[in-house]
Amino acid sequence: MPGLDGLRGLAALYVVLFHCWLYSFPGFPDSSAPAWLNALMFGRLAVVFFLILSGFSLAISPARHEWRSGGVTRFLRRRAWRILPPYWAALAMSLIISWLVVPASHYGQPTGTSIVVYGLVAQDMFTAPTPNGAFWSIGVEAELYLFFPLLLFVRRRLSAVVLVACVALPVIARGLMAADASPVEGNKWLTPHLAPVFVAGMIGAGVVVASDRVQRLPWAWFAGLAAMPVLALGLIQGSVWTVRHYFWVDLAIAPAMTMLLAAVATGRPAILVRLLTTRPIQSLGGFSYSLYLIHLPIVMAVIHGVAPRFVSPGLPTFWFTLFLALPVAVLAAWLFSKIFETPFKRNRSWKSLVAASGSDSGSASRAMVKTTSCDISG
Repeated sequence: MPGLDGLRGLAALYVVLFHCWLYSFPGFPDSSAPAWLNALMFGRLAVVFFLILSGFSLAISPARHEWRSGGVTRFLRRRAWRILPPYWAALAMSLIISWLVVPASHYGQPTGTSIVVYGLVAQDMFTAPTPNGAFWSIGVEAELYLFFPLLLFVRRRLSAVVLVACVALPVIARGLMAADASPVEGNKWLTPHLAPVFVAGMIGAGVVVASDRVQRLPWAWFAGLAAMPVLALGLIQGSVWTVRHYFWVDLAIAPAMTMLLAAVATGRPAILVRLLTTRPIQSLGGFSYSLYLIHLPIVMAVIHGVAPRFVSPGLPTFWFTLFLALPVAVLAAWLFSKIFETPFKRNRSWKSLVAASGSDSGSASRAMVKTTSCDISG
C-alpha cells in the first residue's frame, strides 16, 4: 500500500534526524540541546511505529485468508530472504567504518563476539559491542517474526481480544512489579516489552478486510483522540520524563499509531494519503529499510570525524551534520538499496535472482554491441 510505504519512509527519516540530534548533544536524555529541538528526541517511538507497521503489513494477507500464514517454513524463509541480505551487507559496512573510521559506541570497537552475535541477529539476547546502534531493533523484529505464526494461530482459533490479553497482560504485570519499568534502547530482552505493539499492528490489519461499515469509520479521528492523552501527559511532564518512561509510553501510544495505519490503509484522510503517495515520499519509503540500516555510521563519521575540523560542538555540529550527513545518508541508502535490497524484493529465490542477473547482463551486453555497431556504421 503506497500510503503505508510513505509513512515508513517518513519514520526512517525521523530516525536519521534523531541520531543527528542525539550525537550532536551529549547527555541523553538530559542533553544540552535547545528546548526547541526536543521534538527530535523520540527516536524510539519511530521504531515502535516501525514494529506496529510491520505487524500490520505482515498480517494483511493472513487476515484476508482467515488468519492463516500459508506455512511457517515458507513465511520464515521469505522474511529471511527479505531482511537478512541487506542487513548483513549493512553489518559489514558498519564493521568496516567502526574499525577504520570511528567507533560506533563509547563501549569500544566491535569484536569477534560482535560479528557472531550481530551476524546471527541475536543482539536482543546477548551483549556485544555494537557495530551500529540502530541494529537493536532488527534483533527485536527477528524474534517477533519467529512468534508471528503462533500469534496468527491464537488469533485464528480464539479472538483478537484473547491475543491482545495473552501478550499485553504479562508485559503490563511485569511493568507494575518492576522497580523501574523504563527499558532503554539496547537492553537485552526487549522483545517481550515490544511484543504488544507488534500485536496491535496485527489486530489493526483486520480493518482492511472488515466490512465497508467498519472501514468507513473515522479512524484518523480515533487515532487523534487516542493520542491526545499521551501527548498531553508528555507535554505536562516534559520530554525527559517521556523518554524515561518509554515502557509505558510505547504501550499507550500503540493504539493511536494502529488507528492511523488503519486510516491510511483505507484511504483517509485524503489529503494525508495524497501527501504520502507523492513521488518523493513514496520513493523514500521504497528504500527506508536501507536508510535505517546504514544511516548511523554515516552520521557518526560526520559528527566525530568531519565536523570537529570545521565547527564547534553543540548546535553548530548539529546543523553541520544535518546538512551534510542527511543528504549523504539518503543518497547512500538509495544506492545501497539498488544493490542489496531491491534485487531481493523482486526475486524470491537464488535461482530467480541469478537468472535475473544473467538477463540484465545479457541485455547490457546486447545494448553495448548495438551501440558499438551504430558507432562503427555511423
